[in-house]
Amino acid sequence: MFNSISAQASKLVNMTQSKRTINSNSKTKLITITSGKGGVGKSTFTANISYLLSQKGYKVAIIDADIGLANMQVLLNVKPQYTLFDYIDAKATLKEVILPTPYENLSLLAGKSGYKYSNHSNSFVLSRIVQDTLDLDEFDFLIVDTGAGLNDYVQEFLNISDNILALTTTDPSALTDVYALMKMLSKDKSSLMLCFNHTKTHNIGLTISKSLENLAQKNRLNSDFMIKYIGNVSSSESISTTGRLRKLFACEFTHDKVTLELNSVIDALLMNIN
Repeated sequence: MFNSISAQASKLVNMTQSKRTINSNSKTKLITITSGKGGVGKSTFTANISYLLSQKGYKVAIIDADIGLANMQVLLNVKPQYTLFDYIDAKATLKEVILPTPYENLSLLAGKSGYKYSNHSNSFVLSRIVQDTLDLDEFDFLIVDTGAGLNDYVQEFLNISDNILALTTTDPSALTDVYALMKMLSKDKSSLMLCFNHTKTHNIGLTISKSLENLAQKNRLNSDFMIKYIGNVSSSESISTTGRLRKLFACEFTHDKVTLELNSVIDALLMNIN
């Protein structure tokens, strides 16, 4: 299976990436959460770990960077007057775009479904809102929830972040995409954090992570590039129910196995971020 993943992943890697870096002395830590494949539960995962971080006393802001399919405002039950694109288009200030949520210490820079990103193609406008939010120096964490795939705007967020967390599942197509992500990032990044969603046990994710590492070594990816496995999150029928009700699972089911797993992921995340 992993040989097939390697062959398919090679076709997904864009060999001509644009480069952009973030320059900031801000205390705010930038974390980019991505997946490659859609449908793995990335936005729900992002919303819930952001909430749990906020409950630990950290000030957290989320950028909903799922261009064209923004849904973080639904998960967090807010109705934005302005989105991050209003700031990019100079129709609102950054302060107007940063929205409070019903959860203490948790803010949102909302995205916009159907936005025509092509209007700003290759202009690094998405990097700008990250840089400007970091420069505010008001948050402990700025968490970017990217869209699916490895397209230009996802790559823009990946290029500017040193803390990248990939959420995947055991599905072969999801693993193909995460290996393509590894292959791309290994060119100029030092590591990738990896978490498995809808995965019953910690050891299942650990075993697959080691297999991906072995595949990377076999195909001679950058030997200094590290995969940091930070945990698994199992499934619960209540997760989709709370999402439809515009509530967060980790808030409603504080002692559930999934919430405990999310807290373990956060502990590992805090140990591995730069």
